[in-house]
Amino acid sequence: MREDQQNTFEETLKLLEEKHEEELKRRRVKWREEYEQEKEKMIKNICSETDHSLQRENRNVGTAGVRAGKIKHLHVSPVEELRTDKVQPDQHKEKENLPWIKTLLDRLHLNKHEHKLRAADFLQITAHSLQSHESCAEEELIKNLIQKLLMMNYRARYIRVRDPNEQDHTQQRDYHLSEDESDIFKPISFSTTGTSQSERIHPMDVQMAMFHCADGFLKQLMVTKLSQCQYALPLLVPDPFTQQIEFPLWTFRQINKSWKMRITNNETNSQTQPIYKAETPMVFFFRFGSVSSSKSQLMNSLINERHNTFFHRNCPGSSRTRVLMDGVVEIAWFCPSGKNTDKFTDCVASCNLHGDAGDHEKQLEILTEMSSVNVVILPRLDRNDRSAAKIQKLYKDSKPLICLFTEDDSAVTEIKKGKFKIGLKDRNQSDVSEELRRAINYCLSESSSTFRLEDLSKHSDIRVDEEDDDDCRRGREAAQQMMSLLEKKDLTEIKESLLPCQGKLWRQWSQKNKELHRPRGDELEMDVSKKQTEMKRIRQQQHESDISEFMKLFIEEMSSHAEHKMMFFLKWLRIFLDEYTSADLSALHHRYCEKWSTVVKLKENHDKSEQLKAEQAELERISEDLQAAAFGLEHIMREIGQIFESCSSVKKNRKDLQFNFSSLPSLAAEMMISGFPLELMDGDAAHVPLIWISAVLDELIQKLGDQRVFVLSVLGLQSSGKSTMLNAMFGLQFAVSAGRCTRGAFMQLVRVSDEMKTQMNFDYILVVDTEGLRALELAGRSTRAHDNELATFVVALANLTLISIFGENPSEMQDILQIVVQAFMRMKKVRLNPSCVFVHQNVSDVTAIEKNMEGRRRLQQTLDEMTKLAAKDEDGDAECFSDVIGFDVQNDVKYFAQLWEGNPPMAPPNPNYSENIQELKKTIMSQASKSHGMRLIDLKDRIKDLWEALLNERFIFSFRNSLEISAYRKLETKYSNWTWSLRSAMMKIENKLHNKIENKAIHEIEETDLQRELKKTSEEVEKSMSEFFEKDINAEILIQWKTSFEIKIKKLQENIVREAKRILTVILHQQDLKKKIDAQRKDHENTLYEKSKELALKLKDKANDEETLKKEFDLFWEQNVKMIIRDTFVIKDIDIMRDVREILSDVYEGHLPVDHWRERRDIFTVPSYSEYVVLKKSRKGGIQQALKDVYRTVIKESFRYYRILSLEDETQIRSLITDVALQTDRIIQSFNISKMGYSISYIQQLTDYIKTRVTEHQEGPVNYVFKNEFFMDLVSSIFKRANKMITEQHRLFREANDPKIYVEKKREEYYSIFQKYCHGATSAVIFGEIICQKLKEPIEQSVYRKTARDLMDEMRSNCESLNGNRSNLEKHILKTLAEKEDFDKYMNYIHNPRDHYKSFIRDEVSRYVTDKFSVSVLPKMKENIKLLQQEIMKAAHESTEHVQVNRGDVGLWLKSFTQQLSDVLIFSEKDLSGLKHDDVDDFNLLEDVIRQELPGIMTDISSRFNKKSFPVNLDLEFRPDELLIYHFSQCCWVQCPFCNAICTNTTENHYGDHSVPFHRVNGINGTCYSSTQNLCINMCTDLVASHHDFNTPHERFKYKEYRRAGGVYADWSITPDLSELPYWKWFVCRFKKHLEKYYSKTFEGYGKIPDEWRKYTKQEAIDSLDQYM
Repeated sequence: MREDQQNTFEETLKLLEEKHEEELKRRRVKWREEYEQEKEKMIKNICSETDHSLQRENRNVGTAGVRAGKIKHLHVSPVEELRTDKVQPDQHKEKENLPWIKTLLDRLHLNKHEHKLRAADFLQITAHSLQSHESCAEEELIKNLIQKLLMMNYRARYIRVRDPNEQDHTQQRDYHLSEDESDIFKPISFSTTGTSQSERIHPMDVQMAMFHCADGFLKQLMVTKLSQCQYALPLLVPDPFTQQIEFPLWTFRQINKSWKMRITNNETNSQTQPIYKAETPMVFFFRFGSVSSSKSQLMNSLINERHNTFFHRNCPGSSRTRVLMDGVVEIAWFCPSGKNTDKFTDCVASCNLHGDAGDHEKQLEILTEMSSVNVVILPRLDRNDRSAAKIQKLYKDSKPLICLFTEDDSAVTEIKKGKFKIGLKDRNQSDVSEELRRAINYCLSESSSTFRLEDLSKHSDIRVDEEDDDDCRRGREAAQQMMSLLEKKDLTEIKESLLPCQGKLWRQWSQKNKELHRPRGDELEMDVSKKQTEMKRIRQQQHESDISEFMKLFIEEMSSHAEHKMMFFLKWLRIFLDEYTSADLSALHHRYCEKWSTVVKLKENHDKSEQLKAEQAELERISEDLQAAAFGLEHIMREIGQIFESCSSVKKNRKDLQFNFSSLPSLAAEMMISGFPLELMDGDAAHVPLIWISAVLDELIQKLGDQRVFVLSVLGLQSSGKSTMLNAMFGLQFAVSAGRCTRGAFMQLVRVSDEMKTQMNFDYILVVDTEGLRALELAGRSTRAHDNELATFVVALANLTLISIFGENPSEMQDILQIVVQAFMRMKKVRLNPSCVFVHQNVSDVTAIEKNMEGRRRLQQTLDEMTKLAAKDEDGDAECFSDVIGFDVQNDVKYFAQLWEGNPPMAPPNPNYSENIQELKKTIMSQASKSHGMRLIDLKDRIKDLWEALLNERFIFSFRNSLEISAYRKLETKYSNWTWSLRSAMMKIENKLHNKIENKAIHEIEETDLQRELKKTSEEVEKSMSEFFEKDINAEILIQWKTSFEIKIKKLQENIVREAKRILTVILHQQDLKKKIDAQRKDHENTLYEKSKELALKLKDKANDEETLKKEFDLFWEQNVKMIIRDTFVIKDIDIMRDVREILSDVYEGHLPVDHWRERRDIFTVPSYSEYVVLKKSRKGGIQQALKDVYRTVIKESFRYYRILSLEDETQIRSLITDVALQTDRIIQSFNISKMGYSISYIQQLTDYIKTRVTEHQEGPVNYVFKNEFFMDLVSSIFKRANKMITEQHRLFREANDPKIYVEKKREEYYSIFQKYCHGATSAVIFGEIICQKLKEPIEQSVYRKTARDLMDEMRSNCESLNGNRSNLEKHILKTLAEKEDFDKYMNYIHNPRDHYKSFIRDEVSRYVTDKFSVSVLPKMKENIKLLQQEIMKAAHESTEHVQVNRGDVGLWLKSFTQQLSDVLIFSEKDLSGLKHDDVDDFNLLEDVIRQELPGIMTDISSRFNKKSFPVNLDLEFRPDELLIYHFSQCCWVQCPFCNAICTNTTENHYGDHSVPFHRVNGINGTCYSSTQNLCINMCTDLVASHHDFNTPHERFKYKEYRRAGGVYADWSITPDLSELPYWKWFVCRFKKHLEKYYSKTFEGYGKIPDEWRKYTKQEAIDSLDQYM
């Protein structure tokens, strides 16, 4: 061993020579002398091995003990190694320190940071934070230290540095040993290369380096976590560069210590104090010189012998180099538990000065002065030692002094009163520790001096961090100014006086709101209105209450500071508030516990006396005092929330509020971004302040963008470690009032680092902490309902819920599991899919696999049992927990070790608990990586939906998934766009093929041809669909509808192709039918051309006499036109209604009254169809059914009530009428009257169709038959509506085919050609002009059609009412109705929605064309005419080239020309077939003529473009309004069975239930209260929350259970909604008299309109549409 140590020392010497050659030259002699002295001592030790004490020392300590003892210079810091002098000036030491400090910072990579390290950098989720690191590279030491500290893992200091070249040292060498190598007694060399002890970074250097480089908040967080780990804390810290001593008082501000002191054998006194305020004895430990015993280790034995509170030389990871600890004073407290085994009976502080006290005179002076007992360790007393004077001074001082001598082996000796000496040499550590403890206890009993941490700041020669930081100081001053307003105030009355909005008034409002959503059985709309009025009155009272100076100051401070300053202010305020309330709360808790014990004893004795009642009343009063006395930052923010909500309700700012109330949510949003939690559910009122929370989230979106969040919530019984678990996992500090558990629910943001965002689908984790389930609330009012409410809320809100189970008590497990299972069952029923992880805490042996397997089996069994029980409550059919939620008992159950390693208050956290936390964190993030989370805007909606559903007692029935609804609405909009793309593409194809058919280019149409034409658009739509379902932010929600919408699009495409084929086939068929008409027309035209040509040739010699030519032509024209008219059938005007009357008269000959036609009613506007029907005679049901029929037909005069049709019957008849009208419109369009003309046979055909439909309906499963009047009025009403359309189409047909009209139109064209013939123009010139004249009508037609299609696409993009889904269209219809205030139009909308939709779309298109004509329509027409001109000239040029190449004639030219234009124009060879043009042979001239004449034709056409002519000149099937009507009509038209509101789903036969954004007041459609003529003022959405019932033809049902009625009722989703919904309430008030007159009923009795409704303005009604739709 001697040789080994010699070799090691010489190698160390060599290494130091290389680094510090000049220094070592001077000191080599001294080092050699020390080495020889040490070697002699070692020889003596080895020779005296028989000595018993030395044997014990060697056994326990070994070589390390020798090194730790006498060879001290191997363990001192590099700074000490280089010191030339034991006592040197600070400045000299400072200069020598700098290279070592720089090297340390370089190795830790701290020199790369431009700014100080921030807490936010370490509190975010990073890839590093998800890994457990037992070893790491040097540059990761800082990360690992803080990561483990945040998780309260005291092993944070023991992380091993990983050698980059590290290899497996357990591997065997595969070569043979030499003879020398096989002898263990031969010399073995130890290399110092690689990661030798001299190179290792000391763990305390890592800690202190981080401390020096951290900002104030990170320092505070770090020290708080060190305290939780039961580590000593930095008290006085020399600046490593200037040696200026700093007292980091700020870092202690969040630390509280609790302890118990024994008063008597059976009584203890509990205390919890902020540590900076606590007045305790203080023992100061320091050393002079180098000593062989570890001072820190000895101190640990006095505080907690099982835990290294102070780091010492024998701790894992310790090294010889130590750069930053010299001069640092650390402090730790011993907190007694009130047991006999406590080492000290009171809380005692212990301070430890690191390094030689002789080198740190300031620290020594300050702390020896402030201490209660001084303990000094030194080798021996030596008058010549440099510390002799200091020791002498301490000895003479009156303060107790204990001297520990490392070279003395004597037991404890009292030298004089209060002065002790104890030897340490060769003594048992336990004995020394016990003697020292007794000596300290004796000294403390004789001393009355105490130490208070804050008093250190009074020393002028040290720097206090709080004073040095301006922001910190200003924050403290602002917080102190606020606290000064609380002086001399009773804590239990503070909230009532300073925070008036959140107390009684807020609780009253919350209670009223719950009553509003949970009505009694007999409540009417008037009662609901009264509650709403009362709620508004409470809000008004809140608004009128004064804002206290306290709150004004708070708002002012929050509004005037940047984030950094604001955080200091908030932290100071929280510190002062906790300090302010802690004493009183502690006393109240003590009184509560005493009183509770008294009550329990009285109950155990079955005492039912007045005393028990009195004690319970007192207990209740103390409980209320406790609730009133809780006063923290969360209460201040709650008050701000209520100030905001009251202002929002009243809609005006408060006079005493210096800022606009709309800025208040921004303050809370800034707090959340800065890492503060926000109260989500008020624990006192058990209510969610929706308006406030929504506004704060809106502000978050403004500040952060609409970020994605993964919501993590926690549930568990009270004190099951929920908050502790979250705080350890994410380094959080949830807002909890001093001395109180979490109440309600709080949410806090945890940022995901940029690197992790690439792996995760979200930007933040939103952690939701909750109050304990089954908690005995302070007022003793815990209920199962509240627990279920809370559990349902946080489970539904979260993507993942942690279920915390504490201990292994089966009954407690059953309690929470039943609540949790019920919550998850509700989630399944409303199609939410959260997941959960069970965390079983405080398990004694988490490593026992068999025990854990048994635990999992029991948990699974209990969950299954609870599922069956919950299924009964929720009307479910689940048999096991896995039926409710995807759950893997192997992976989704975690077992946690006990939190404490030993018994509090001195026990440190269990490292195994921290490792369990780390493992759980990895599991959470693994599950989170598979989730897309939700956007903040969706989170806002989810909170609103959940809370509103929970307010109604039946959650499943009431829940409205706004996120899902929003996603579906977006899908509807996309679907509308996809269908429009397909329809628009098919319209273009139809137009092209229509032209070809008219041009005789094609003679048949096949579906395959249409599919091929549509293929490109179809593929684009498919691609768009695929991208939408895969990449949309709501892809997880949308996936459920992907298949159904793909099928819908496929079917739609098939229908579009099928319909296009039908239309084109009809056109083909009609081509044959109108051949005669077309031939006759062309014959007339050609005859006129030829005869005018003949006349021109006769008058060729008079070509220059224009007057003669004109006169001759006019005479010719009149004669020939008369002949054409004489030989042609004249097309007369038509009278549709006359023909209808004629047909009906034939049908009902002799059965109609004389004045029948004068009294016909519009069947589309009648309020009820009861007068049109007669009940069928009952064939089934016997007397019972007959009585029902009698009851339904009876006239109750006393109530003036007459109605034989149920609401369901009325709805069926209205649906029949609507569908018949729709189908007749389609049949009329198929007649193509504009091309084929009108015939009375059409009326006969339509009448027969209507008759058939009516007959089929009444022969179906209905209990009535129609009177003749029904059919008569239906036919009459349908034809009155169709009259305009048929007449307009007939006008177009007449204009196109009446020779008097169409020939007259062409007079000028003929005269122009006649003139050219007279002037001797060539055949090519004449033919060119004829072509241009013939092109005029097709060009005009094509331009109008193309512009109409372009305009539709533009309106689908730019017109607000037409650019979205069905719901958007509905919203604009309602807005327009309100703006115009036309009652008749309202009634048309209510009773004939399809008809009104058509009118609205027509009006919108007309308005758009009118408003945009000059800026949009006209430019489009001009652009289209320009493009056509280019197409025509291109066709002419290419035809000329084609003829010249092929040496063809004019026939070939004309064929080529018309074929090239057949896609875009209806123009073919047949249009010129009657004209002689065989002599045309100059094709270049022909092309030139067309080029010259065509611009004039185009100009002429353009000149006629105007607003009025645009719609008139379009065929019905090409008009944009009609095409848009068809597009928007392909949607759901099912009406609510109660209020007739129309389902707003964009697709027919859609997925899921029918729904509307908001329902109507039922009286609007004529519904009355039973047995009265009082129009109903209820809405479906409040009726379904009530206990009222309704009639069906067969039975009565509760509105709450409306789906049980089956039929149309079962297909509707009507969720309770008691929000204001102003629109229809305004309508009822505005048109009350109109409605009463229309229905001959009144708004009286039960139907009396609440006064509250009359306050709504039209603008509020219109604005509300944006909110709800």
